[in-house]
Amino acid sequence: MAYVNNNNNKSNGQRINEMIRVREVRLIDDEGNQLGIVATSEALNMAKDRDLDLVEVSPNANPPVCKILDYGKYKFEQEKKLRDSKKNQKVLKLKEIRMQPKIGSGDLDTKAKHIQEFLDEGDKVKVTIRFRGRELAHTELGYDVLNEVLKRLTSAYNIDKPAAMDGRNMSMTISAKAAK
Repeated sequence: MAYVNNNNNKSNGQRINEMIRVREVRLIDDEGNQLGIVATSEALNMAKDRDLDLVEVSPNANPPVCKILDYGKYKFEQEKKLRDSKKNQKVLKLKEIRMQPKIGSGDLDTKAKHIQEFLDEGDKVKVTIRFRGRELAHTELGYDVLNEVLKRLTSAYNIDKPAAMDGRNMSMTISAKAAK
């Protein structure tokens, strides 16, 4: 591979070739053998002779650790690892279901069914009861509605945040129990 001239190269914080300004480095060659502490200019010449790059892999070590390798290939491998790790991540979403304390039985069934669907998909659900006007004087009705919702759920769940008042709203957060 060609020797990378990093005058116009954006190496996202990683120093390569002439960007390495320390006097000496701990050097690892392209086969993974440790060559010990070497002068930076000598390490740079070794990398040029092999038509590879000198890349600083551990800048905080004393002296910094550098490897002789093909920087383009190295960068590609790093990006590939990042893409693969992102692929395996599950993005946790917080869904919200709103209702009022004077909700009917049929509507409560529908809301509980939606909550169950969200939990089955692996999302967290925030169940919010909104109090309007004089309903605020009877917050116990909100607790009754939230308990009724929990009774209607079919699968196992965790209560992440128990029911609590927040201004004119009462809310609780639940998530699906992790399968063993």
